[in-house]
Amino acid sequence: MKIGLTRRTIVAAGLGLPLQVALAGSGLLADEAGELPRRGPPQPFDFETVKAMARRRAAAPYVDHPPRYSDLLEAIDYDAAQKVAYRNAAALWPAGTGAFPVKMFEVHRYAKDPVRIFQVEAGMAREILYEHALFDYGDAPILRNLPDDLGFAGFRLLESDGHGDWLEFQSASYFRSAGELRQYGASARGVTVDTVGPKPEEFPLFTPFWIEEPADGSNTVVISALMDGFSLAGAVRFVVRRETAVVMDVEAVLYPRKDIDALGVAPLTSMFWYSESSRRDAVTDWRTEIHDSDGLAILTGAGESLWRPLNNPTHVSTTSFADTDPKGFGLLQRDRDFSDYEDDGAAYQKRPSIWIEPKGGWGEGAVQLVEIPTHDEVHDNIVAHWVPKVPIRAGSEHSFAYRMTWSSEPPDQPPTGRVMATRIGLGGMPGQPRPLNQRKFVVDFAGGPLEALTRTDVLQPVITASRGQIFKAACWQIVGMRWWRVAFDLEIDGDDPIDLRLHLARDGSVMTETWVYQYLPAADPIGAALRSR
Repeated sequence: MKIGLTRRTIVAAGLGLPLQVALAGSGLLADEAGELPRRGPPQPFDFETVKAMARRRAAAPYVDHPPRYSDLLEAIDYDAAQKVAYRNAAALWPAGTGAFPVKMFEVHRYAKDPVRIFQVEAGMAREILYEHALFDYGDAPILRNLPDDLGFAGFRLLESDGHGDWLEFQSASYFRSAGELRQYGASARGVTVDTVGPKPEEFPLFTPFWIEEPADGSNTVVISALMDGFSLAGAVRFVVRRETAVVMDVEAVLYPRKDIDALGVAPLTSMFWYSESSRRDAVTDWRTEIHDSDGLAILTGAGESLWRPLNNPTHVSTTSFADTDPKGFGLLQRDRDFSDYEDDGAAYQKRPSIWIEPKGGWGEGAVQLVEIPTHDEVHDNIVAHWVPKVPIRAGSEHSFAYRMTWSSEPPDQPPTGRVMATRIGLGGMPGQPRPLNQRKFVVDFAGGPLEALTRTDVLQPVITASRGQIFKAACWQIVGMRWWRVAFDLEIDGDDPIDLRLHLARDGSVMTETWVYQYLPAADPIGAALRSR
């Protein structure tokens, strides 16, 4: 357990900073002539080596390693870290070789834990030895006369021509990809431990990394990592393909050294401030929507497609979707319209969606969504992961394999209509007295079998609510579009959350995915406005 770490200090600061550093240093710089980085002696390597190391770690008590030079690194802030650039000539597999150049990050305020990085060629691993000569430091005064053993914070992969990076590992077990649209957004982790519950959340670290040389002309990179934390050790292997999308085949083998109450597998993390359906903070910002992801999608083991729009609650909220052998889940960015964000700097319309496809049967458990309140876009306040039902006990071994796709659209989705937008307003009818305890919900669907329908076709909205009365439900095709709209009023009683479900049917056949919405009366901007009158 890392004392003083929280998801916000690691993710919001740590991964928010490298995006700027990566972009600033991703072009071809005028490097001084120099040798490639010095390497340690060769050692035989394969993934079994990493698993054996993890088993040995888990059999012994966890040894914490407080960061060296913590006070000094605290002074290397955002502005100073932006000036640090890894030299092009020192990249592993430099631009022009047909492979993806690899560049290192140096430790700084937001990533203080140094990691060892090994280059693997022909089954032999050699450590990349840290030294100042690998970096350009610019003109920041704090970067002068730094200790010569600071170490690497992580690494990033660039496009084969050396322009622009598309994958990075840095801070605890966090990693992320820019996907096909070349824009960073949501992130992933090796594992989560006690994200919710009475115990403090743990942040296991990726410690050594091994990066394998791609075959000639290959678009595949293999990355292995040893993970270590207070309650577990683990070995994780990523087979990464740079296609139109970025596809990772992940194998994670976990060795608990202590009983774990809440283990999260294939965890994803993202930022959601507000959208068209939850805009209580929109009055403080000029943009219409601000989010890296706008919903959680689930394809259950029984084949049902669920879409859960994200919320920014007033207190930490946890929602679990029990399932057996899920077919997939992910945090998606569906809204790709620039006019809905109007931010040409953050480019939220280009943020990647991340889709998880389990391999093999994962058994019983739940896809869990954790939503944390935020009043700014710098906080990653959303977590989604799989929580297995099987007890996680000390001395056991657990293996999980899955495919992770970073793309604009998740792969291989069922051919059903999908939710396109969710909006909430005051209930009742214009020109008539509005009941203050009613809200109108408007949900748009499109795609799949809906494309072939016309305004003369009839669809039935199937709506349920955990409490409250639903009335005035209607469904119609939007004029001039192939989208279908459902509107209904909900009578509200109290401030407790209300769970809503909606799908469209035709002659008894399901035509769309299921909209699963958690309405939060306490966070409703309409209610706040009415109470302020």
